Amino acid sequence: MKKKKRERTGFTTGACAAAAARAATEGLVHGRVADRVECLLPNGDLVSFAVIDGRVEGSCAHAVVIKDAGDDPDCTHGAHLTADVCLLPEVGEVRLKGGSGVGIVTLRGLGLDVGGAAINPVPRRNIHHNVCAAAGALLEDQGLEVTISVPDGEAMAKKTINSRLGIVGGISILGTTGIVRPYSTAAFRASVIQGIEVASAQGQDTVVLTTGVRTEKFVMRELSHLAPACFVQMGDFLRYALDTVVKEGIRHVVIGAMVGKLTKIAQGETVTHAGRAEVNTDLLAELACESGAPVAVCEDVRRAKTGRYVAERMAELGLFDAFHDALARRVVQTLGARYPNRFTLKVLVCDFEGNKIAEAAGNES
Repeated sequence: MKKKKRERTGFTTGACAAAAARAATEGLVHGRVADRVECLLPNGDLVSFAVIDGRVEGSCAHAVVIKDAGDDPDCTHGAHLTADVCLLPEVGEVRLKGGSGVGIVTLRGLGLDVGGAAINPVPRRNIHHNVCAAAGALLEDQGLEVTISVPDGEAMAKKTINSRLGIVGGISILGTTGIVRPYSTAAFRASVIQGIEVASAQGQDTVVLTTGVRTEKFVMRELSHLAPACFVQMGDFLRYALDTVVKEGIRHVVIGAMVGKLTKIAQGETVTHAGRAEVNTDLLAELACESGAPVAVCEDVRRAKTGRYVAERMAELGLFDAFHDALARRVVQTLGARYPNRFTLKVLVCDFEGNKIAEAAGNES
C-alpha cells in the first residue's frame, strides 16, 4: 500500500509578522538586516525565517517575511508580512501599529479595541516579546514603534469573513501557536465561535447558521432584513455554534442547510463532517414512509448511501417537498430535545441550486 504523503505545516500571519518585526529590530541594533532571523513562536518553538527587502534607513529599519501556509488552502499564503521599526524618544516603550493591508476593527466582540488594528492578542504579545528580545539594551535609552503592514492585504480580506466581523481594509494578524496545520479544523471552529460572539456583542438576538457558501447565499436572500453579522458559516461545527449561542444568551437561531447535513443533525450528530458518521438511512427510510412513500421505496432508501439519492427518489414520487418538510421537523425535534428552552429554532431547507424547499420552526417551551 502506498504510504500517504504527510501534509506540510506552515506559519500563521502572526508568526511571520513577529519574525519580520524581530528582523527589523535586529537591523536597528546591528546596522543591517540579516537575510534570516530566528523567531520564538507562541508555542515555544524557535524557528528560522527567510527575510527579504531588509534595510536600515536612519532611525528606521524595514523587513519582510513571506508567509508559507504549508499545505493549508489559505488566501494569505504568499502574503508579504512587512515590519517597519522606528526609534521613539519614550524610553522602554514598544508601540504596535497596523499599516496598509492590516484590517481596522469597527465592531465590538473581537477582544480588540474598536478603531485599532486587527492584530489579535496572542500575535500582539508574540511580536512584543520578539521585539524586546531583539532590542535588548536599546530599550534602556529609547523606545520603538513597530508597524505591521501587508501589501495587497485589502484584496486578500475579500476572501475572508472579515467584513462580517466588522474588520475593514485588510486582513487580520492571527495565530495562537504560530503554526498552521493543513485544513485546520481548529481555526475554522474558532472562527465560528468568534462570529457568534461578534453578533452578540452587537446586540443581535438572532444568528443564522449555515453549512457552506450555497446555503449562506440562500438564507441571506430569505432573511435579507437581518444584519450581516447575524450570518455565520458553521460548516460542520453545529455543537460549538449552538453551545456558543447558549453561552451568549442569543434567543433565536435559524439553520440553513441541505439534505445531507440536515440528516446528520436530525440523527443527533453535532459535528457533521462526512468522516465522523455515516448518514442514518434507517432514519431516512422512516421519514420517507412518513411522507407517503411505498414500502418498497422505503426499503430502497434504507439501502441508500447518500441523502441526495433519497431526495432524488422522493422527487420521482412527487414527495420531494413532503420529505423535506418531515426532515426539517425532525431537526427541530432533535435539537429541541438537546437544547430545551434555550432558543427558538427555525430550519430552512434548500435544494442543490439554492432554491427553498421547506421550513420548520419550534419555539421555546
